[in-house]
Order: sequence, then C-alpha cells, then structure tokens
Amino acid sequence: MKKNYQIELEKILNGLSDAPKLLLHSCCAPCSSYCLEYLSQYFEITVLYYNPNISPREEFLKRAEEQRRLISELPAKNPISLVTDDGGTREFYEAVKGLENVPEGGERCFKCYRLRLEHAAKYAAENGFDYFCTTLSISPLKNAQKLNEIGETLSEIYPVKFLPSDFKKKGGYLRSIELSREYGLYRQNYCGCEFSRREAEVRERGKK
Repeated sequence: MKKNYQIELEKILNGLSDAPKLLLHSCCAPCSSYCLEYLSQYFEITVLYYNPNISPREEFLKRAEEQRRLISELPAKNPISLVTDDGGTREFYEAVKGLENVPEGGERCFKCYRLRLEHAAKYAAENGFDYFCTTLSISPLKNAQKLNEIGETLSEIYPVKFLPSDFKKKGGYLRSIELSREYGLYRQNYCGCEFSRREAEVRERGKK
C-alpha cells in the first residue's frame, strides 16, 4: 500500500513549534515556487540548486538566475537563502552511464534522483540542518513514491531527517503554474538533461 506523503508531511508540520532549518533541493524556480510559499510558513529555508543533469550550460545558468530572482521577490514568513552548487555535469553522466537510452521516467531518472538527493542529504548533515527535502515531487512527471523512498533511505545513512512530500497534492502543481505566471518565471519544456531534451524535441515535432 502506497503512503500518502502529503498526509505524512502535514503530521510533521502540525508538530512543529519553532522554525527548523530546512535544506530544500530545487531543480528550478517554477517547481520551487509553491514549495517555498508553503514551507516558508514553517521553516527557515536554504534552497540548494544542485543539478548536474542540466544541459546545455546556458540552460543551467538561466535556471539558476531565475531561482535567485524568485527568492529575492517572494514574500516569506521565515528567511529563504540560496546555495548554488555548480560542479558541472560529470557526476550526472557517471551516475547514468549505460542508461542513456532508457525512456524518461525510468531507471536513469531514479539514478538522477539519488544523485541529487544524496548530495542534498550530505550537505544538510554537514551544515547542521534539521531536515532535507526536494521540490521534484511537485511534477506530475516525477515518481513521488521513488523520491520519498530514496530520501528515507538516505536519512538512515546521513544524520539528518528527510521531510516527506508529494507537493503536487492539494493543488500544489496548479499553484506553481499560477506563481510562475505571477512572477514571469521561465518555464522550460524538458526536465533538464540532454536525454529528456531530445524526447521533448521529438514530442514537439510530433505535434506539427
């Protein structure tokens, strides 16, 4: 039986009496918009923009700048700061070697989830955060079950708690679209890696 991760999250939020420190991994500003609006009511948040999957380079930088701009403009009850980790794409290609032709949503994506979440867990543990989490579960195209399973596993390896989530629930994905329009955020048409970009290009050609 699958867990309802939104209910799991609400149980934790309802039990908080102060504003713990949360490290929130973010893939892009649009996906983070609702997550930040929602979670900043409860946490002091540091956004970790760590996405070695994103290519080309110009795309990585554009998304990073939009993330910075959103944080500077979004009203929040508790402080929100940003850490950008730009180590290039080598780690991603090493992690998904041999899975280049697997369709989006399969094992290659799961390896990418693990890569980014483990980096977040390690950073959170080393820098005294109370929780870590990711914005990825807001996307209808992402496997929230797998994301949460990975996060729970990592919380047993690194001394930091994982914050469960399925941010698309309760209208979260639709609210992210509204906020993207409100702030004029750049919304890309592919997840980030060159493989997802190719699939997006094929889809677009099929519409013509």
